[in-house]
Amino acid sequence: MQIRFARPTDKLEGVVKFYRDGLGLPVVGEFHDHDGYSGVMLGLPDDRTHLEFTHASGGSPCPAPTKDNLLVLYMPEEQDFMRAVNRMEQTGHRSIEPENPYWSVYGRTYEDPDGWRVVIYQGKAFQR
Repeated sequence: MQIRFARPTDKLEGVVKFYRDGLGLPVVGEFHDHDGYSGVMLGLPDDRTHLEFTHASGGSPCPAPTKDNLLVLYMPEEQDFMRAVNRMEQTGHRSIEPENPYWSVYGRTYEDPDGWRVVIYQGKAFQR
């Protein structure tokens, strides 16, 4: 099974730079002007789960949700976490205060060009 999370944007180039260059997610596919849509898919962290950002030639307004709607990237290894944070800072992205203070204990929160928030979290996701 594959999973794709898709969302529209009117800032495709900036959004792709944020996730590709800032977060280091690999581009796993893209398309241009297919029935009026262009898009880019980025791996999370590979091509089995990915984000898709699309832009409609006629515009695709998409206001960001609340400040507590998050994409959380768990990085168990501290060196991977620090590499990701450093990459974000080097590409001009500054961390912001999360709505829920829990995320600031072991993580850093960033806002993409559309206002959607991403947390880079140093640790593992919940354990069963």
